[in-house]
Amino acid sequence: MFDKLFPQYLLTALNCSPKEKISEIRIRLDKSIVVSIGNKSYFLSQNGLSGDSKKAIIAEKYYIDEILKRACENSVYAFSNQIKDGFITTQGGIRIGLGGEGVYENSNIKTLKNINSLAIRIPHEVKGCSLKILQYLFKDEFLNTLIVSPPGAGKTTLIRDIIYQLSIKNYCYNILLIDERFEIANCFNGKSTLSVGNFCDILSGVSKRYAFENGIRSLRPDIIVTDEISNSQDYDSILYASNCGVNLLASIHARDIEDLKTKKDFQTILSNKVFKRFIILSSRDGPGTVEAIYDESLRCISY
Repeated sequence: MFDKLFPQYLLTALNCSPKEKISEIRIRLDKSIVVSIGNKSYFLSQNGLSGDSKKAIIAEKYYIDEILKRACENSVYAFSNQIKDGFITTQGGIRIGLGGEGVYENSNIKTLKNINSLAIRIPHEVKGCSLKILQYLFKDEFLNTLIVSPPGAGKTTLIRDIIYQLSIKNYCYNILLIDERFEIANCFNGKSTLSVGNFCDILSGVSKRYAFENGIRSLRPDIIVTDEISNSQDYDSILYASNCGVNLLASIHARDIEDLKTKKDFQTILSNKVFKRFIILSSRDGPGTVEAIYDESLRCISY
């Protein structure tokens, strides 16, 4: 996947690095290119990774434009909806966050121009990473579960493996995966390129509201899986699914339980005890570190 995305000069440098361990690459115009492995960051030099900023490759506009063109498969127009939302997801699940200037039309964001930074996040399938928490997610049936995590702490990887483990352990739940940003299953031409098992129906590139309302009616899910609930519309969709008797697996950005309690409009979900399990993640010992597990009363049941 690196070969198709990066121009040769950067690819040569990356080939001198442990590519299989890279989690993120930051390319900012006229700044040093930074590569993250786990919770550590390095500069990208001509000879691979370095701790010396003086050896770092400086990002030229050509690099940004070339990577953008390759990510869009030479058709930026075809990816205009994603660019408008500030990201591109490529085949293989690489997600590229975009920095640039907004272009507005009738007070609505139309696109981004003059792209000046790329946050390239590399997905990793870590088979079995959910096994240590899986036992807490059941009590006769699957319990509504919320993954609580700051950005980059492995929540998407954990969600993907939970779905996969449910499949290989032959829990025959009909799962509706709402893959709004193509990150969990990364469907390409309709086919999932990342492992989500045998019992998963996938709605990609659509809003959570559309997917919840139409998916429940048309696909009869036992469990709905979605990443990054973040606003009142998402919370309303969660309540709607819960009231329909559908179980839930979701994630939210927060540092910990105390941070979660402060989120606007989330109090209704907490007071109604919609989620029965809260899995707290961090990057303390690398992405996917489980800090604690809480029940519906926000009582810690495991460290």
